[in-house]
Amino acid sequence: MKKNRFIISGGGTGGHIYPALSLANKINESFNNAEIKFVGAIGRMEMNIVPKHGYDIQGLWISGLQRSLSFKNIALPFKLVVSLIQSLLIIVEYKPNFVIGTGGFASFPIVFISSLLRIPTLIQEQNSFPGISNRFLSRYTNYISVAYEKMEKYFPSNKLFLTGNPIRESISSSNARLDLKKELKIEDNKLVISILGGSLGSEKINRTIEKNIDFIISQNVFIIWQCGKNYLKDFNKYNSESVFVTDFIDDIDSTYYSSDVIIARSGALTLSELAVVSKPAILIPSPNVAENHQLQNAKSIEDKHACICIEEKDLDIIFKNKLDLILKDKNLREELSHNISLLALPNASNDIIELIKKHLNND
Repeated sequence: MKKNRFIISGGGTGGHIYPALSLANKINESFNNAEIKFVGAIGRMEMNIVPKHGYDIQGLWISGLQRSLSFKNIALPFKLVVSLIQSLLIIVEYKPNFVIGTGGFASFPIVFISSLLRIPTLIQEQNSFPGISNRFLSRYTNYISVAYEKMEKYFPSNKLFLTGNPIRESISSSNARLDLKKELKIEDNKLVISILGGSLGSEKINRTIEKNIDFIISQNVFIIWQCGKNYLKDFNKYNSESVFVTDFIDDIDSTYYSSDVIIARSGALTLSELAVVSKPAILIPSPNVAENHQLQNAKSIEDKHACICIEEKDLDIIFKNKLDLILKDKNLREELSHNISLLALPNASNDIIELIKKHLNND
């Protein structure tokens, strides 16, 4: 039987890696004869994460453009040329039937070379404001999967498919989850606030919580505080009967479903997950990302009255008031929960795989 060979490329952050893994798992479910190769960037987190999920990965010598003046940018043109050659060699040797890019600078060379060689390609744009690479690739790729409406202002409309972002199946499924209120001995009358600053943590978010910790505890709440591995030694001292501090949360599914309010960054994957679990959220976009796309993401959600967005520069001024508002106003929490649920697109992986199957069946 003829093998269907797929290349999936994406990385740099979990927001690019985990959608790629979700698609890989769905491909294996949908094709009895599938082979999958991942392509990432040497030295980036995908090179460690992907093999742990049972997939082969090959690294390119590529890095992203530094936003500030940096000597690292001098080597970028040379790295790009080398990565394009590496991509060509990978494609010639592996002979993929279909190539998928889920974002991150590693996906650009492999998708670009594939499209030039007339190998069918799909790019998955997770954000409401697309990056430079995907805007460029959109001229050449066959399909563009997006998570937001009105993306035709950035991409050719005839290639656009509103699918949403692929998320872990465990989040949208009805699998048994831990009841963290019982696990952490949280009193039934307390609201649970989960603070998710990312795996590395956010100093600004952590310091804001620290500054307001006495006020927050006084509101009859329990805090699940993911401070990040870089900050655990600084904030571990706040562990108490009302606060659980941890560097990383493995069981994010249980955390989502046990929470009454979530304070988080506004990466595209986080927002897609929050919509599926229908949780009211205070979003604090990271200002340290390309083209400030997290702010664009959060604003697009806030425009639909589906979250509260606070920029980092405003945290000291309005965080306490906004948190007080959402904790005291049950109707507001229910409104935010309902409105963000309307944005949920839980079948993204299935919809993307159906596009691919249709294309391969028509070949």
